[in-house]
Amino acid sequence: MLVKIKEKERAIQLRKDGLSYREILQQIPVAKSSLSLWLKSVKLAESQYQRLSDKKLASARRGAQKRKDERIALTKKVKDKARLEIGELSKKEIFLIGVALYWAEGSKEKAHRPSCGTMFSNSDASMIKLYLHWLTDIIKLSNGQIYFTLYLHENNIHRLNEVRKYWQIKTGFPKDNFKFTYFKKHKINTKRKNIGNEYFGLLKVTVMESSILNRKIQGWIEGICQYSGVV
Repeated sequence: MLVKIKEKERAIQLRKDGLSYREILQQIPVAKSSLSLWLKSVKLAESQYQRLSDKKLASARRGAQKRKDERIALTKKVKDKARLEIGELSKKEIFLIGVALYWAEGSKEKAHRPSCGTMFSNSDASMIKLYLHWLTDIIKLSNGQIYFTLYLHENNIHRLNEVRKYWQIKTGFPKDNFKFTYFKKHKINTKRKNIGNEYFGLLKVTVMESSILNRKIQGWIEGICQYSGVV
């Protein structure tokens, strides 16, 4: 009994010194319910409350960082395994990927627009690079047949040179291939997420005199549908 009284007195003093329940339990191994009963009437000074609050916040941040690190590690593991599942791609596979990309993001002939050129637009630099690889290395177009149009929100006009340089580096094409720039009206209450210094607009890739190529691509798309059993 005397031991319990001494433990209680020590616990109360430690609490008055501003220690948390966990810190006290590390020094006095009793049931947490007993500790709560002993300390329910102990009042802490403002500075002691602040210390405990800071410790809780720091603990929460450590927990959040740990979860983030675990998520990053798991994501890397999943992506690394998935990447190996792709393996080396044949030219035929890259050809089909390019056709599917154009199917998703390229311009198509319509009844009201029967002579449509080959135009592909996206803001993803990796997708643009893959499409250009498809045009030049698979379809065998020359760089001179390709030009670019940049679409940029007008509130980024001060970054125009930076954005142009970004796309020149990403595409590997010189500035002479970047023919036009259009500025889109900026909306103050935009819900766009691609803003700030990570925003580089949208790039349209146009092939000169390419309505015939566009029709061939439409035929390739129809072939994919036919031989995959879609139609």
